[in-house]
Amino acid sequence: MVLTWNRVFLGSCLFALFIDPFFYYLPLVVILIQNDSNSTQCIAKDERLIIAITVLRTLADLFYVLNIMVKFHTAYVDPKSRVLGKGELVVELKKIQQRYLRTDFFVDLLAAIPLPQVTVWVIMPAIKNSDYNIRNTTFALIIVVQYIFRLYLIVPLSNQIIKAAGVVAKSAWLGAAYNLLYYMLASHITGAIYYLLSIERQITCWNQQCLNETSCNLSFISCDNTRSSSYVDWGNQTLIFSNCGTNPNNSFNYGMFSTALAKGAVSAPFLEKYFFCLWWGLLQLSSCGNPLQTSAFIAENTFAIAIGALSLILFAQLIGNMQTYLQSINKRLEEWRLRQRDMEEWMRHHQLPRELQERVRRFVQVKWLATRGVEEESILQALPADIRRDVQRHLCLDLVRRVPFFSEMDPQLLDAICERLVSFLCPESTYISREGDPVNEMLFIIRGKLDSSTTNGGRSNFFNSITLRPGDFAGEELLTWALLPKTNVHLPISTRTVMSLTEVEAFALRAEDLKFVANQFRRLHSKKLQHTFRYYSHHWRTWAACFIQAAWRQHQRRQLAESLSRWESSYSWWSPDDHPAADKPTHEATSSTTSKTIAEGAIAQMHKFASASRRFRADDPAIRRLQKPDEPDFSADHFD
Repeated sequence: MVLTWNRVFLGSCLFALFIDPFFYYLPLVVILIQNDSNSTQCIAKDERLIIAITVLRTLADLFYVLNIMVKFHTAYVDPKSRVLGKGELVVELKKIQQRYLRTDFFVDLLAAIPLPQVTVWVIMPAIKNSDYNIRNTTFALIIVVQYIFRLYLIVPLSNQIIKAAGVVAKSAWLGAAYNLLYYMLASHITGAIYYLLSIERQITCWNQQCLNETSCNLSFISCDNTRSSSYVDWGNQTLIFSNCGTNPNNSFNYGMFSTALAKGAVSAPFLEKYFFCLWWGLLQLSSCGNPLQTSAFIAENTFAIAIGALSLILFAQLIGNMQTYLQSINKRLEEWRLRQRDMEEWMRHHQLPRELQERVRRFVQVKWLATRGVEEESILQALPADIRRDVQRHLCLDLVRRVPFFSEMDPQLLDAICERLVSFLCPESTYISREGDPVNEMLFIIRGKLDSSTTNGGRSNFFNSITLRPGDFAGEELLTWALLPKTNVHLPISTRTVMSLTEVEAFALRAEDLKFVANQFRRLHSKKLQHTFRYYSHHWRTWAACFIQAAWRQHQRRQLAESLSRWESSYSWWSPDDHPAADKPTHEATSSTTSKTIAEGAIAQMHKFASASRRFRADDPAIRRLQKPDEPDFSADHFD
């Protein structure tokens, strides 16, 4: 809560620092045309700007008042108790108020007082008959004094934020913009002072020229007196405006302020003169005041010296801070480039094949695009167990629940599984596991596609393939292995070959973690889970499909064999010898001989099928060759 308020108050302080220099733009030179050949000038105040700046400044002052109220109720750490540990937090309101009154209250109060508003609306009208330069100087000094206190508040406030959060800005780009903002603030202040001093130099020239005239009246310099009848006569006679021009023949040296007077910035509309002065201030700070041509006026030279010194300090600070923040943006990218260069040198040194080198590069590229160099595992391990569990639950719980076997489990068991999941990345066309290799992890797919195929142990003319998509899982052999009643040090053998079809991002559950969960949580050994496991298991589905096909073929062959046996028994009474051909005519004897030959072949074929039927009465060898998947033990008794 305190950190949030400090950030808000820091923003309001910067806003107030930008508002105060606008008070220097209040005076302006008004050009009055007397006739076609003569014109006069006078000094006035920008009334609309006065109202706008007063409202904005008052809003900014409210934050300073709120800050005082917050500090009256903000606990602090007793310095005397910091001998051991972090110290004791003082929450007693009376002690908090007494400490604040002794330390920062006076500075905060001076920063919160609305001095510019009081000066503009009360003090300046009261001394309107005094010299203009005296009034402007007094007004400028009052604003500067309070401005110093407000600048001072920025330093401890920024330090408090850095101490609590590490940095002022939450991102590198915001940090760079924050430092650039201070540079623009300095340009804003420099331009405002330049404008006010330009007005003062113009008034100084008028005062000097007025002393050379016998009938000169300095009160006419104010636009409040231009409505008098004598002003017109004085304007037609005076030469102070023509003698105080910016032409080279003028004896008065304006120095660096001649640019603003020659460009008409002192009499231009507000936006025009503001951006002109802002650009002038930014130009001088960026060039360390090199193009400045000053006169012998002491205040002017002092201002030029301040610009040169301030520009060196601000420019060095800006470059240093900007470099720090921008380097923090590109730091991980540069580290990745260095690792990539080391990897290229390593592959070239070991003379890896070009295809293998391309696979390595593709994996490194996929990992960089997915993580941007962030070590997710180290971040999670640095968190407390409770927070780490909640983060893992948020990332993995919905994905784990998509697995039907896990969806039947209670939340506590799911939390234990989610807590042990780790991120997994692989590029396209990568073999994750091969049929016959040990399975050491179970994958839960987040993004991408996998091809899972099997030959059922190398059987000829057998191939089964499925596509795994987000929400599916691979490595189900680990479930059976983890539920075995006796500990087996050997990992299960993969029954399928799993290869990535696209870039794949997944969560992996290692074998030892799944075994630990199975041993610790007896609720995993539930009879209810047995049917779910078998129903959704790809291994069990493949075995069941092959078993049904083999059983159906065996049934078809048995039916065929039984029908042939019945046909053989039906025609076993008939014999060609019982019908000799000698008692018949010649053509009948020939026909009888042919029929005998055909009958003998049919009888031989029937005997062949009959013998086959007797062989198929036993179990089909194809069924015997089908290896049934390991039966997991879902009973909890074996784990007692």
